[in-house]
Amino acid sequence: ELLRDHEELREHYRRRFRHILVDEFQDTNKLQYAWLKMFAGPQTSVFAVGDDDQSIYAFRGAQVGNMSLFEREFRVQQVVKLERNYRSFGNILDTANALIANNTKRLGKNLTTDAGAGEPVRVNESASDYAEAQWILDEARQLHRDGTPRSEIALLYRSNAQSRVLESALFNAGIPYRVYGGLRFFERAEIKHALAYLRLLENANDDTSFLRVVNFPTRGIGARTVEQLQDAARASGSSLAHSVGAVGGKAGANLAAFIALIDAMREATRGLTLREIIEHVVQGSGLEEFYKTEKEGAERLENLAELVNAAESFVTQEGFGKDAVALPVDEQAAALAAATTPDADTGEIQSPLAAFLTHAALEAGDNQAQAGQDAVQLMTVHAAKGLEFDCVFITGLEEGLFPHENSASDADSLEEERRLMYVAITRARKRLYLSFSQTRMLHGQTRYNIKSRFFDELPEETLRWLTPRNQGFGSGFARDYQQAWQRGSGLGSIVGAGRVQPAGAYDPGRSAAPVQKSSHGLRVGQSVFHTKFGEGVLVTLEGSGDDARAQINFGRHGLKWLALAVAKLTPVD
Repeated sequence: ELLRDHEELREHYRRRFRHILVDEFQDTNKLQYAWLKMFAGPQTSVFAVGDDDQSIYAFRGAQVGNMSLFEREFRVQQVVKLERNYRSFGNILDTANALIANNTKRLGKNLTTDAGAGEPVRVNESASDYAEAQWILDEARQLHRDGTPRSEIALLYRSNAQSRVLESALFNAGIPYRVYGGLRFFERAEIKHALAYLRLLENANDDTSFLRVVNFPTRGIGARTVEQLQDAARASGSSLAHSVGAVGGKAGANLAAFIALIDAMREATRGLTLREIIEHVVQGSGLEEFYKTEKEGAERLENLAELVNAAESFVTQEGFGKDAVALPVDEQAAALAAATTPDADTGEIQSPLAAFLTHAALEAGDNQAQAGQDAVQLMTVHAAKGLEFDCVFITGLEEGLFPHENSASDADSLEEERRLMYVAITRARKRLYLSFSQTRMLHGQTRYNIKSRFFDELPEETLRWLTPRNQGFGSGFARDYQQAWQRGSGLGSIVGAGRVQPAGAYDPGRSAAPVQKSSHGLRVGQSVFHTKFGEGVLVTLEGSGDDARAQINFGRHGLKWLALAVAKLTPVD
C-alpha cells in the first residue's frame, strides 16, 4: 500500500534500485507480481529466472501465468531458454518432455542432454499397495547390492498418507530410511492424538495419553486446571483419571465430562472389530469434526483414514491372532473382537486393540535413520523439488491419486498435477521407476484402480514394462485373485458386504510362495521373511502339520516362536 499510494516513495526506491533480479519466478503470487510492477520503473532493468513447468504451489497462491504476464507486460527483450540438462539421461528427459508437452499454459522448452539415452524407464504394475511396497523393497535391495548408496534411492508419493505402507515395509525389513521434509507416519500429530484416545480405552490410567488429549479438541480445560489435577494426583499417589474428583467447579465438571466421554467410547466399542473401534474413536472423540474445519485438515483426515488401513493390515496381514483372511465371513467379527493367543514372549493375553497399540509403539520408536547414516529417502513430490537422486521410484500412479481426485475435473488443476509429475520424473539421474497397483487401501477403504492417465502421455520407446502392458483389472488381476483364493492367501478375500481386503504383501507372481499348512518345507538355518518381524534365521523346528512351529531369530525383534499353520513366512533366496 505504501508503494501504491505514495508516488514520491515509489520513485525514491525506483531510483535507488535500478537492477532487479527475481529468482523462482514461477512461484510468485498475485501480490508479489503487483509489487514488482510498482517497484520497477521505466528505467529499471528486471532479470527474472524461473521454470513455469515446475510451478507446483498453486495451493499456496502461486500463479503459473505470472511468467507469461511478465513477458508481455514488461516488454521482455530477450528470453534465454536453459534446455541443456546436466542431471538426467535421455530416456528420463524424453519421458518428462513428452508428458509436459500436454500442458497448454506454458512458455515451452525441451530438455536435452549429451549423456546418452541411458536405461529405459521401468514401469511396474502390482496387485495391491502392499505388493507394490514389497516390489520396491526388493528393487531397492538389489540396487544397494549393486553398489547404489541407499541415500541415492528416493521413494516419491503424491500424498503423505501413502508413506505408511512404505515405512512399514522398510521397518519390517530392517532397512534404514528417512522421511525428508516431513514426519514419519506414527509421529504425525493427528495419529498421536488418535492413538492417545485408543490407549485410554485400554488403560484409563495412562497419564501421558491423558495429558495429550484432555483438551484436544478443546473442551474448556486450560493449563491451570491441568496443574490442579496434577497436584491432586501427586498428593494422592494416583493417576490423573482417578484424581478428577479432587478438582471442583466448572473445571472439575469439564474434566468429569472428558472421563465420561472415554468411558462411553469404551463401552460403545466393546465387541467391535479393530477397524470399527478406530473409526468410532476418530469420530466420537471429535477429531474428525475438528480436522474438517482446519485449514489443512484434509491431509490429516487422510492420515487418520490410513490409520484404519494400518489396523486392517495388522489384523489380516501381519500374523495377528487368527488368520482372518482364511476365516468365513460370518466368523470375521468374532475372531477380530476376541482375545489373541498368548504372546510368544510373555504369555500375556492381549486384545486386538492392545496388540495393535504395542505394534504402533514399536513402529513409532527411534527407527528413523540418524544424521549421516546411509538411508533410503521417502518424501512427497512437493518436498522433492530441487533435489536429485540416482534412482527414483514414483509410486501410486493411479487415477484419483496421481493425478489427485480433486484435480481431475478442473483443467488448470490437472495441468498443475502434470507439472508435479514432471518435477517427480526429473528428480532421477540414472534410473526411474513408475509404479501403480490394481487395489489400494485409501481413506479406510479398498478400491480398484485405473492406472494414471499420465501413462497415455508417455512415449513407449522410453519405457520398459516389467509387467504385461495391458494387464489391468479383469485379466491378470482376476487370474492372480483366483489362484490366491485357492491357496488361501495372496491378494485377498471377500470380507463383509462386498468389501475386498488385501491379504498378502507379496506379488502372487513371485516364485517364493508363503509356507503352506500341510507342507512348510523349511529347514534349520534357513533365512525367512515375516511381514511383521522382517528377516530372520530359523533356529528350531518342532511338530508337524497344523501343530508345526518354528523358533526364529529376528535380530532386533529377538527369538520368536511362530505357528507355521498361521504365520506367513517366505523363504529368502
